[in-house]
Amino acid sequence: MATVTLSIKHVPAEVARRLKRRAERHHRSLQGELMAILEEASREIGVDELAALASRVGLRTPAESATFVRDDRDGRRR
Repeated sequence: MATVTLSIKHVPAEVARRLKRRAERHHRSLQGELMAILEEASREIGVDELAALASRVGLRTPAESATFVRDDRDGRRR
C-alpha cells in the first residue's frame, strides 16, 4: 500500500503532552499512537456493522434507545 506523509503544524504544547501520555499508556510511540487515532477516525462503519451493534445492545427502535439511555442514567442515581 502506498503511503503519504502528513504534517500537523502549531499543535498546542498541552495537546502534544496529552498525546504523548496516551501513547505511553498504550505502549506505543507517538507516531504509532497518532497512526492508531487516524486509522480509527477514518474508519467508516457500514450499515451491517451498525445493525449488528444495535442488535448486540438490544435496540430495535429509536424509542427503545431513549428508554435504554434513561434506564442506564436512572440506574446510576441509585
